[in-house]
Amino acid sequence: MTFLIASIPSPGTNSISVGPLTFNAYGLCIGIGAIAAIFIAQRRWAERGGNAEDVFEVAKWAVPAGVVGARIYHLITDWRPIGEWLKVWNGGLGIPGGLIAGIGVGYLVAKRRGIVDLPNMLDAAIPGIAVAQAIGRIGNWFNQEIFGGPSDLPWAVEIDNPPAPFEDERTFHPAFLYEATWNLFLFGFLVWIDRRGVLKRGMILPLYVAGYAVGRFIVEAVRIDAATEILGIRVNHWMSGTAILFSLLALVFAYRKAKPSYWADGDGERSGDRSKVEPATG
Repeated sequence: MTFLIASIPSPGTNSISVGPLTFNAYGLCIGIGAIAAIFIAQRRWAERGGNAEDVFEVAKWAVPAGVVGARIYHLITDWRPIGEWLKVWNGGLGIPGGLIAGIGVGYLVAKRRGIVDLPNMLDAAIPGIAVAQAIGRIGNWFNQEIFGGPSDLPWAVEIDNPPAPFEDERTFHPAFLYEATWNLFLFGFLVWIDRRGVLKRGMILPLYVAGYAVGRFIVEAVRIDAATEILGIRVNHWMSGTAILFSLLALVFAYRKAKPSYWADGDGERSGDRSKVEPATG
C-alpha cells in the first residue's frame, strides 16, 4: 500500500503574516484556543439558563492567570536562564500549572460575581479547555517541539534540527499531534457523557483531569526531549499519575455527595434550580 503523504513537513518559520501584521504562531494558537474555549463555554452555560456574559467576565481573569501559571510550572519543572523567563512565544507553557491557576482563579471570580451553581458552571466550561489545548498544541508544530522518537509512519513530522543522538534522522513521532487528537476526543466524550445525565454536578472537572492525565502520561512516554526527572521518572509522569489518583477520588466523592447533573432528567430542570445568577456584591 502506498501512502500519498510520506511525512508532515514542519513550517519554515514560527510566525504568520496577515497583511502588514506578523504574529507569533505559538501565541496565535494559544489565543485562538482561548477564544474557542470561551465560545464553547458561553454556549453551554447559556443552555443551562446562565448569562453568557458571565463566561467572558470570568475568562478575563482566568485566561491570563492560566498563562502565568503555565509559565511558572514550566520554569519550576524545566529550569531556564532568567533572560528566557518572559519569552513565552518560544514555547514553555506547562499545562498542569495553567489548569491549576486558570481554573482556580476562574472559580474565585465566578463566586465573587454571585454565580449560585458553581459546579454547574464548571460542567459547562471545562470541555472547552480540551479544545483550547488541542489548538494550542498546533503552536508546537510551528516551533518544531514536542515530538517523539524516529518514525517512518505517513504522519511522522519532519524536524530540521533534531537533538542528539538523532541528528541523522529526518522524521519523528508528532507527539504534539497525538495529544491534540486525544484532547479533541476527550472533548467529544465529555460533552456526550454530560448530555447523558449519568454524572453528578461538578464531576466533569475531575473526569476531564483524569482523561487528560491519561493521555499526557502516554504522550510523555513517546517524547524524547530532555526533561526534569525525579528518581529517573519524568516530572510530568509523576504529575499525571498524581492527577489520575486525585481525580478518581474526587469523582467518587462527587458521585456520593453532589447534586444530580443538569441533564439528569433530559430536560435540564430535574433539580428545580436553574443556573441563577445573583448580583455581585462588594
